Amino acid sequence: MSTIRTVKMTQVQRNERQPREYFNQEALEELAASIKQYGLITAIEVRPLGKGYEIVSGERRWRAHQLLGKTTIKVSVISEKNDLRAFKRSVTENVTREDMTPFEEANAYQRILDEEEDATEQTVAADFGKTVAYVKLRLQLLNLRLEFQKIVAEGKIGTQAAVQIAQLSLANQGALLTKFTRGDFESDNQVVHFAYAMKQQQNQQVLMITEDLTPEQKEKRAASQRKTKTSLDKIEQIRVLLDEIGATSELKLAEALEGEVGKRLEQLDRVAESLTKARFQLKQAKAHAEAREILVNPAAEADEHTEPVKQTEPVAA
Repeated sequence: MSTIRTVKMTQVQRNERQPREYFNQEALEELAASIKQYGLITAIEVRPLGKGYEIVSGERRWRAHQLLGKTTIKVSVISEKNDLRAFKRSVTENVTREDMTPFEEANAYQRILDEEEDATEQTVAADFGKTVAYVKLRLQLLNLRLEFQKIVAEGKIGTQAAVQIAQLSLANQGALLTKFTRGDFESDNQVVHFAYAMKQQQNQQVLMITEDLTPEQKEKRAASQRKTKTSLDKIEQIRVLLDEIGATSELKLAEALEGEVGKRLEQLDRVAESLTKARFQLKQAKAHAEAREILVNPAAEADEHTEPVKQTEPVAA
């Protein structure tokens, strides 16, 4: 049960261990303008603390009241005394409204795993209506180097790319960071594919290099290289033929292919589909080749200052 009442702003204080750390100033100002025009529609949720109250959920609304210079605020007082249960109520509200940053979510899930008896990734997922895979991916973000955590928080890299990067060793994250800061990636999608290529190679127990191959293995590799290059050379010859068809007028094509235009068009559609697949594979191969060039030995030690840490302060300005 909860009790709705209006209390003085000075009686309410924030929960220093609440899941959210970053509050967008522009969004707060928009919320303040809405409250000024329509009033506070939903009371903030608080619990008794000393002679006042501690916020359980609704800190954005409380901060908006501060911006407006309000002296009172409407609150819903609950009797929850358990810190972790109160924390989970706050997480639930923020996760449901998607107000939390990925790192705030990750740290919230990790706190519950650390402090709640018998908590597992499965129970955390059930608590917040998420899949186990979703919770695991969020938790992986805590493995990111601090430099990448800041980059993600600033919106320069998306969550999908961040999750792929987080699966790399700290040393390999550093190698990727150098490439990223140099401006070598044109899109998030490129970062995703490159990080995935690095991860695949990193996970191999042994990277085969030419010097380690037997004569038979070297010959087999050379034969495979010749075959692949020959196939690509033949494709270049086909390109010349396609250019000729592309330069032929539609009238002449209709006359030359009388009765077979539809059939030949389907033929070219199949070629185009195969070309798309082959192009995708070559783009992946390019990512693998470039990844191998910068891949760091798994045994390499990362700089002690780049160890991933749990966030205690917001990483966004």
